Amino acid sequence: MRKMTSEQWRAFITHGTRTGKLSTVRADGSPHVTPVWFLLDGDDIVLTTEKDGVKGRNLARDGRFALCVDDDRPPYAFVVLQGRAETSENPEEMLRWGGLLGARYMGEDRTQEEYAARNGGPGNLLVRGHIHKVIAFDGIAD
Repeated sequence: MRKMTSEQWRAFITHGTRTGKLSTVRADGSPHVTPVWFLLDGDDIVLTTEKDGVKGRNLARDGRFALCVDDDRPPYAFVVLQGRAETSENPEEMLRWGGLLGARYMGEDRTQEEYAARNGGPGNLLVRGHIHKVIAFDGIAD
C-alpha cells in the first residue's frame, strides 16, 4: 500500500468518469451517503444537487462533507476528501458548472442543452466543497 502524492490523487479522482460517494450530515447527526458527479477545481470539489433533496438540505445546514472516490479493481485504490462546503444559487455559475459536469460524465455533445439546464437550473444548488484533509492510497492489495 502506497500513499498518493498530491499530483497522484488529483489525477486519480479526475480520471475518466469516476463518481464519488458523498457523505453529508443529517439534522439528527447521522450520516447520509450518495453517489455524485463532481469536478475538481483547484482545492475544491464542485457539484450540483437539488435544493430540497437530502444532500442539498444537509449541506445548506451543515457544510461538513467527505467524498470517497475509489477503484474497485485490484490492486485497489481510494481517495477520501474531507472539508466544508458552501452552497449557492447563482444562475450563471450553476449553468456553467452543470454544463461542465455533463461534459465530464455524458460527453460534450449533451452538455449545454441537456445537462446544464437540468443540473444547473431552478431548484438546484451549486456546491463548492473546500478540501481540508486528503487520505489517498493505491496498491492496497500489493
